[in-house]
Amino acid sequence: MELIWLIPVAGLAAVFYAAFLTWDVLRRDTGTPEMQDVASMIFEGAMAFLRRQYGTIAMLAIVTAVVIALVVGAVSDGVKEIIASAGSVTYGKKEVGQWEEGLLTGIAFIVGAACSALAGYIGMYISVRSNSRTASAATRSLREAITVSLRGGAVSGFLVVALSLLGVSSIYFIYSKVLGNSEAITPFLIVGFGFGASFVALFAQLGGGIYTKAADVGADLVGKVEAGIPEDDPRNAAVVADLVGDNVGDCAGRGADLFESMSAENIGAMILGVAIYKVTGDLQWVVFPLVLRSFGIFATIAGLTSVPLFARDDGQQDPMTPLNYGYYIVSALSVVGLFIATIVMLGDEWYWFFFCGLIGIGTGIAFVYITQYYTSGGWRPVQDIADASRTGPATNIITGTAVGMETTAATAIAIGIALVASFALGSRADIPGVGGFTTGVFGTAVATMGMLMSAAYILSMDTFGPITDNAGGITEMSGAPESARHITDSLDSVGNTTKALTKGYAVASAGLAAFLLFSAFLDKVKERLSIPLNEGLPIDISNVDVFVGALIGGMLVFVFSSLAIRAVSSAAQDIIQEVRRQFREDPGIMAGTSRPDYGRAVDITARAALRNMIAPGILAVGTPIAVGLIFRYVRAADYGGLHDASGWLAVSGLLMIGTITGILLATFFNNVGGAWDNAKKYIEAGNLKAVSANPGAVEVLGKGTEAHKAAVVGDTVGDPFKDTAGPSLHVLIKLLSTITLVMAPLFIP
Repeated sequence: MELIWLIPVAGLAAVFYAAFLTWDVLRRDTGTPEMQDVASMIFEGAMAFLRRQYGTIAMLAIVTAVVIALVVGAVSDGVKEIIASAGSVTYGKKEVGQWEEGLLTGIAFIVGAACSALAGYIGMYISVRSNSRTASAATRSLREAITVSLRGGAVSGFLVVALSLLGVSSIYFIYSKVLGNSEAITPFLIVGFGFGASFVALFAQLGGGIYTKAADVGADLVGKVEAGIPEDDPRNAAVVADLVGDNVGDCAGRGADLFESMSAENIGAMILGVAIYKVTGDLQWVVFPLVLRSFGIFATIAGLTSVPLFARDDGQQDPMTPLNYGYYIVSALSVVGLFIATIVMLGDEWYWFFFCGLIGIGTGIAFVYITQYYTSGGWRPVQDIADASRTGPATNIITGTAVGMETTAATAIAIGIALVASFALGSRADIPGVGGFTTGVFGTAVATMGMLMSAAYILSMDTFGPITDNAGGITEMSGAPESARHITDSLDSVGNTTKALTKGYAVASAGLAAFLLFSAFLDKVKERLSIPLNEGLPIDISNVDVFVGALIGGMLVFVFSSLAIRAVSSAAQDIIQEVRRQFREDPGIMAGTSRPDYGRAVDITARAALRNMIAPGILAVGTPIAVGLIFRYVRAADYGGLHDASGWLAVSGLLMIGTITGILLATFFNNVGGAWDNAKKYIEAGNLKAVSANPGAVEVLGKGTEAHKAAVVGDTVGDPFKDTAGPSLHVLIKLLSTITLVMAPLFIP
């Protein structure tokens, strides 16, 4: 039984379902004229920034595509035929010429970049159209507000998954069936798609992250701390920029991040499946990742549709409860899809890979709870930070930093268990002519696929966050009833949790995907050096080239993070000066008799974000290329019988340690920022108590107290950590692998 037909069916089903959700959201009531006025400003600011950002990215992408085509065409020796004989998978004559390889790689880069940008743009459009509708729904019922906000977020989730699936499968079909390339070498020709996705994701996440946190920090410091006005107060000139930033960072940026993960994982797993395909003659090993992604789409449609069924309007329900039930349904149906796909497509040893996929699904669930433990106010870590705020901002920062460092342990252990267990299970599969190492690595690929089966639902929950945050701002600025604000506050609190959960999910998927891509890079090295695919490579950390490359990889992660955080500080200073100027020059703003110039604050933030995203982007793209070239042509040493091996050995070290360092530092940034944020909310909710001077009385240390001011400082420090540096590192981890995979001919003789 063939399941390949599911790929286009699932991709189109996701597109049509996203279209249905779009229709359902846009037909709903947009609220009062005051709500529409605020929503209009947010929409105009968000789309203006996105047009400006994607215009910049488009110019950079076109130049990069031309460079890729020329470089690969000039230095590559083409793609060789893959041959299976006597239990070994080796290379034969050249099947694709070098200039054809360069052209096809450049085209794939453009297609990947375009699909990523399109998914982000449309998803963002619907997100900023959903906020006033959610605010309006909140005046009627919690159930309707949850339905509108989640469906608005789901448009982005389904488009990201659909365009990744349709993009990879379409370009694979065209390159193999239309252009006549063999199915075995085609995955090597479409790696440019993954690089294009990574390229857009890097700048989308950087630009969006810088924008959102510069506006947030500026609005908080001048509004809350200096002027003493509440959050989302219409007198704050930066409040609209802050609401715009929620969308460009958490919607467009995270969408591009997960689009990159799925595309890179699909292509990396397809490359790993080639070795098994050439021995068994069964193409299903190559297309299996795409089929499994298709089952994930159907599971997510069912899970998302079920959420309103679990929502109640009695005012007693935690809004997170129906979202959790939806996720459980997605996970359960993913297990069913995994079972069907493995038993039908992977032969007699299917059950080993089924267990690998279960590990991936379980790892995704584990990261949801790991992140929740470290960033939710109901658990020890956040409560410790809140308690430390009693004695000022210094102890808040110290305790928060310690908690952030602690979170890396659970992340490392969970990813380590997932990789070791899936490799061990995969290597047990007894496929004639295929070694245990090959099936073991493919087992890790199946685990990654299993984890990403729920990506559309996770992304829907993530985009749910900025929609509900915007809805809260709209209700506050439009003077909506207190009952509506109560509903949007509860949804906003859940939205903060879902955004934190998505970051944990994203860093785990980035780690697993990067492992696959590193394996795919080594396969590319073997092709260039004519080493059988099922043999290992002598990568030894005691080798000086590997060690120095590794040192540079670790350094790159820290310098990149430094530039990202510094960019937020620089942009925030611009917005702070502007808000102060407006307060100073127009006293009527604080009196409530005149309206701030929101548009100027939005424009200043946008220009600062786009200006500051270039340097870290160039560093990320240029460093691995520079290391590979310098070590190949300047160092140029032989190793283990391999001629001029310094270049690819140094790049291998950079990839290994850069990936490991990036995973751990991203975990630290994401979780410490989330913990500081929720420690502040824990205090604002009145949960921090102190013994009163009156016998038997208890004093609440809530808003306006010294403990709350200390928590606000911690939250402000954590903002660029969790929403700029951390998410950008997810992208960097995968970008390092995709760029070295595409540019491998530069480093390998």
